[in-house]
Amino acid sequence: MVTSTVSLYPPEGYGAPKDRRGHADLSTVGLPEGTVVFSADNHISLAEDIFYERFPENLKDKAPRIWYEDGAYQLGRKGQSFLPGDFSAVLMQYDDLPGAGSTNIEARIQELHDDGVEKELAFPNAILALFHYPDKELRELAFRIYNEYIAELQERSGGHFYGAGLINWWDPKGARRTLAELKSLGLKTFLLPLNPGKDDDGNVIDYASDAMSPVWDEIEEAGLPVTHHIGETPPKTPCAFNSVVVGMMINIDGFREQFSKYIFAGILDRHPKLRIGWFEGGIAWVPWALQDAEHLVASYQHMFNRPVEHDVRYYWDKHMSASFMVDPLGLQLIDKIGVDKVMWSSDYPHNESTYGYSEKSLAAVVNAVGSEAAAKIVSGNISEFLGV
Repeated sequence: MVTSTVSLYPPEGYGAPKDRRGHADLSTVGLPEGTVVFSADNHISLAEDIFYERFPENLKDKAPRIWYEDGAYQLGRKGQSFLPGDFSAVLMQYDDLPGAGSTNIEARIQELHDDGVEKELAFPNAILALFHYPDKELRELAFRIYNEYIAELQERSGGHFYGAGLINWWDPKGARRTLAELKSLGLKTFLLPLNPGKDDDGNVIDYASDAMSPVWDEIEEAGLPVTHHIGETPPKTPCAFNSVVVGMMINIDGFREQFSKYIFAGILDRHPKLRIGWFEGGIAWVPWALQDAEHLVASYQHMFNRPVEHDVRYYWDKHMSASFMVDPLGLQLIDKIGVDKVMWSSDYPHNESTYGYSEKSLAAVVNAVGSEAAAKIVSGNISEFLGV
C-alpha cells in the first residue's frame, strides 16, 4: 500500500496570521477583466447594544444585552453570557479589525476592498445564541430589531454589503409576518437554523412534519432563498484539549440531516420553488452526500412510506448550492458538483477566513476551473442566488 504525506490543504501562505491585512493584487489571479469579487459568506459582530437600545421601554429589562468582558464579546442577560467560552475566545481573535464589528461599515468596505473583495453576504455571529431564546415573542422582536439594523448597514454600504436576516420559523403566521417585514427592508435572504428547537408544548420541531408544511408554504410564497450555515452543532461530550478545533470539525459536517429531510421527507416535492444555500461547510461534502443518498434510495426505497418523486441528483441541481473558502478537494470534484452550484467566500473576519491571502484562494479557483467558470464561482452565482 502506498501512503502519501501530501496535504490536500493549499500551499504555503494560507492560515490565520496574527496581523491580517488585505493586500490583494487581483491582476495576477487570472479572473476576467471587470470581475467583481463577491464573497458569499462573511460575518459581522454586533458591536452595539442594539436590543436594549431599541426594545420598548416596558421590555428593556428583558432585552438581550451585548457587552465586552475582559476583552471578550458577550451576548446574554443580567451579566450571564449565552455564549460558550470557546466561542468568545474565537471572537477575540478578530474583533480588533476595525470592520469586524457593526459600528464602522466604511472601514469594513475598505478592508475587504484591500483584500480584493468588493461585495459580501454577511451572516450574524453571536446572535445565533438567540435561536432558542425561550420567550418566542421576545425572540421575534430581537430578530426584527436585528433585521432593521442590518438593513440600515446594507443601505449605507451602497451595494457592497448584503445581510442575511432572521425570521419566525415556528409559526406560519409569524413566518408570513417576518418574511414580509424582511422583504420590505430590502434584505435578500434569511438564515434558517439547522436545529429549529421545540414548540410551545415542548416537542422537538421537525421541519419535515405536516405541522411545518404551512411554514414552508410561506417561505416558498415569499420567494427568498433559504440559507443554512454551520455553527450550531456543539460537541456531544467535553474535550480537554483544543476544543475549538474539535467543535469546528463537528460543525463542518452539520448539513446531512437537513439535506436528507429536504429530499427524502418530501419538503422539496411539496414546495418545488424553494432554493437552498449551504454556507461555510465547503463543497467536498456534496458528491459524498449525493453518492450515499443515491445508494440508500436504491437499497431502501421498498421501505419508504412516502415516494421520492425525482432522482437524488435532481434536487441538488434544481434547488441547492453551497459555498466554500479553501476547498481543493471540492474543486477537484467540481464536475460532480456543478460550476453553477458553488460560491466562493472569504469568511471575513474569522480565523479560518481567507482574509489577508484571498488572492491565493481566488487563484486556486481559476487554476482549477478556468477564468470564465471562476467568474461564476467568485461573483455570478451568489449574485444570482440573491437576485442582485
